[in-house]
Amino acid sequence: MDTETRITPRRVRFSWEQTPLHWVPGDPFSTHLINVLHMLLPAGERWFVHVFKQTLPLITDQVLYDQVKGFMGQEGTHAVAHQRVLEHMRDQGLDPSAYVEDVEWLFERLLGDHTLPPSAARFWLTERVAIVAAIEHFTAVLGQWVLDARPLDEAGADAVMMDLLRWHGAEEVEHRNVAYDLFIHLDGSYVRRARAMALVAPALFYLLRKGVTFLLANDPVVGGPGVRGRWTHFYVRARQGRVPTLRSLVLAMPRYLRPGFHPRHEGDIRQALDYIAVSAAHREFRESQWG
Repeated sequence: MDTETRITPRRVRFSWEQTPLHWVPGDPFSTHLINVLHMLLPAGERWFVHVFKQTLPLITDQVLYDQVKGFMGQEGTHAVAHQRVLEHMRDQGLDPSAYVEDVEWLFERLLGDHTLPPSAARFWLTERVAIVAAIEHFTAVLGQWVLDARPLDEAGADAVMMDLLRWHGAEEVEHRNVAYDLFIHLDGSYVRRARAMALVAPALFYLLRKGVTFLLANDPVVGGPGVRGRWTHFYVRARQGRVPTLRSLVLAMPRYLRPGFHPRHEGDIRQALDYIAVSAAHREFRESQWG
């Protein structure tokens, strides 16, 4: 288990009043592809916390126990921060509710608790921990990407939104080991790890594609019947560095499936912690408390 950093929840404050609907100026596709994360993350991260809370009595390593608790605190804070973005989108005339309801059904019903005998309940809990670990691999990859995404700054992307994405991305890199270490502690089956990735990867791509199509179609400025995100839009923006490349996401899968894989080799932990130290959101929270 990797214990290189103590996982600590941080209080943040974001002011959305000046953030435009198309926070990447003139680029609704990049804006909305990244906005899909705001629709996925609140329900997803609440589910992470719910699942991990059930594992606490099963953890016999105190260091891992403390890291899992810190992970839960960070994920709860992330869920609240992204929920506020959804509220801001509604204020701007783009209501994400229909898509969000589908996401909530996925996590709360399909992947939720079920009435099961004890042995089956333990199996289902371990399966869900493996799913979280696979998802967290992608969130660490995306977290490092956004820390490096200078083309978004060059395009004039909204500073508050970029701070939210980079603060969150940095914490994903910071706690990139926790879900995987918990999975290894509880089970560690390679078959289960591979099975979880085989489920998570196509689901992620499907949800991203469905989400950007939904947002573009319902955008009050550019939306309307027949408006949808096209792969040509994706490839153009990926070449410009405004969204992750398909190659970077696809190659994340075989890395995760290597027998000797460990998340400590993903991302730049020093870069992540350096960004957290200067994040405007945490500074604004501190100033709001003193002001």
